[in-house]
Amino acid sequence: MSLNVRCLFLAAIVALLGGTSLRAEDPAPAKAGSKPVPLNKQGTVLLDTAGGKLILKGRVALKEGLLEMLVCKANTKEHESVFAIDSDAFVIHGGLLALGAKTGKPVQFQPEYRAPEGQKIDITVSWKDLEGKDVEYKAQKLVRHALRRYFITKIEKIPAGLKLDKFDDLRFDDMTNELIWYGQMSEKQRDEWLAKSKDKGWQDAINGFYNRTRTHELEADFVFAGSVMDKLADGSQYYLAEAGNVICVANFGDAMIDVAMKSSASNDAGLEFEPYTERLPKSGTEVTIELKPILEKEGAKPAAAPAAPKK
Repeated sequence: MSLNVRCLFLAAIVALLGGTSLRAEDPAPAKAGSKPVPLNKQGTVLLDTAGGKLILKGRVALKEGLLEMLVCKANTKEHESVFAIDSDAFVIHGGLLALGAKTGKPVQFQPEYRAPEGQKIDITVSWKDLEGKDVEYKAQKLVRHALRRYFITKIEKIPAGLKLDKFDDLRFDDMTNELIWYGQMSEKQRDEWLAKSKDKGWQDAINGFYNRTRTHELEADFVFAGSVMDKLADGSQYYLAEAGNVICVANFGDAMIDVAMKSSASNDAGLEFEPYTERLPKSGTEVTIELKPILEKEGAKPAAAPAAPKK
C-alpha cells in the first residue's frame, strides 16, 4: 500500500478518535487496563491497543450453504458469509493499521496465480450460549471443506455384473465415465458399496469418496491483503472492500483479509467451504470477532530453514 493511501486510512481513524494521534508505524503503547476505544458511531469496531487487537461486534448471518466470506459488511453478502458486521470496511482497515499491521497484496489470477499476501491475522470468534456460558473458537474451526455438494471421480468402467439404479445414492455417467456421489459417505455406506465388487478400480473409487467426504476444517492462515483503492469518474477514491468483502475464504481481488491459499468461489481450485453448522449458534446471534495482527518482534531473527534430511 502506498504511503498516501495509508495516510488516508489513518487520518480517517484519527478523525474517528476525535483527533487523538495514532500512527501505524509506531503505535502508542496503552496503559495497562485501558479500555478498548470505539472507532465508529455504531460501536461495532473497537481498538484495543493494550491487547494488540481489533474487536468487532457482529452477528451470525449464515449457518448452512456455500461460503465466500467469513465476515461481510452488513446488508451486502449475508447469503454467503458466516458473520456480518455493521461497519464501513475502511474503519476495520484503519484499525489494523493502527495496531501496526501491514498490508500485502490481494490475490492475482493473471498472468498466473499468486496467493494473497500480507500480515498474518489471528481471528477468534466468541458468543454466549443458551445457558449464558462463553463459547470461543478460532475462525478456522468454524469453516470446513464443503460436504453438501457433489463429489466426482473417474472410473474406466463399472465392474462386470454390477448395475447401478438411477435412484441409488451413487450414480454413474456413462458419457464421461464418472461416478458421482452427493454429501458425506458414512462407514456403513462405504462398506455396502465396497462389498458389491472386489475390482481394484471400484474399491479405489469408493474409498476415495469416503476419504474425501470426511470433515476437514479450514487449514489456511488469514492475511491482511488490503483490498484496493479505486478512482471514480468524479476523481474521488473508493475502497473496494466497501462492497462487502471484509474477510474472505474464497480469493477475491478486493478482499481486505483473505486466506493464504488458492480458493475460488467457482471451485476451479477444487475447494469449496461451508459453515461448520454444528458449532455455530442460531442465525442472528451476536458475536465478538477479535482480529490480532501477528507482528514480528523487533530484532527477531527469521527462523532457520529446516535441515535437509540425511541420505
